[in-house]
This record gives sequence, C-alpha cells and structure tokens, in this order.
Amino acid sequence: MKARWFKLMMNCYPPFIGAGIKVAKIEDSYRYLRVEMPLRWYNRNYVGTHYGGNLSSMTDPFYMLMLLQNLGKDYIVWDQAGTIEYCLPGRGRVSADFEISDDLLSEIKSATASGEKLLKVLPVNIHNEQGEVVAKVTRTLYIRLRKKKR
Repeated sequence: MKARWFKLMMNCYPPFIGAGIKVAKIEDSYRYLRVEMPLRWYNRNYVGTHYGGNLSSMTDPFYMLMLLQNLGKDYIVWDQAGTIEYCLPGRGRVSADFEISDDLLSEIKSATASGEKLLKVLPVNIHNEQGEVVAKVTRTLYIRLRKKKR
C-alpha cells in the first residue's frame, strides 16, 4: 500500500479521530513515521493534561504495521503487549517517532529463519513541543515466519 493512502486511512480511523491522533509524516519506505496529538478539550483528563489512554493509543499499531510492510506477506506480526511509563504531564502537542532500521530487519529475519517466533521489544518515546519525554513506551511484537502450505 502506498504510504500516502496508509496515512489517509489512519487519519480517518474513528478511534484516532476521537482522540485527536494524527499521522503527521510517513516515508514511502515505511521506515519512519511520526504521530502527533494536540491537547484539546475532548482528549484531556480531569487535571487538564493528556489522557494516558490516548498517549498509549498513539503508539499502538505503528511498529506492527511498519514491520508488516517491510517484511512482507511471508511474516506474521502481532502487537502482543505494551507498557507505558509517564514521565511528565502531557500538555500541548505531543509526538512520537517510529523508526525501522536495516539492522532491526536483519535481526528479525535471522531470528525467525528457522520458523521460531521472536518476541521483540521496541521502545518509543512520546515528546512534548519542548522535546521533553512525556512518556516512555515499549511495544512487544510477536514475529514469526509464516508456515509454508503443503
């Protein structure tokens, strides 16, 4: 799928619209993606900062979808778990940058070549407009080479 269509589809995804989450940038290679979320009246919590569930949601599908695009149809990739550590109150616009390197793809292909599953933990930080870390997130991905049909 072309990256611009992917960006459009994600930005029209109702849960993201409701949270104010938007894909701001994606490279055609699916190796880099930036997600942003402004603070609005409808996505703030009781004390006027970003709702923690939305901060987690803005990191949820992206590593999985980027890896699926880069590894191809021979691989199964599932987002298995996520953790979040809140570091600062989220005020204003927050963003998260996702990157897939050649080394990561090589590691995945090597670790799964024999058909074994790989549980890969990938970190992503959510930053405020001043560049400070608002939250540290880890996404655990289940990755496996698809079994060949007989």
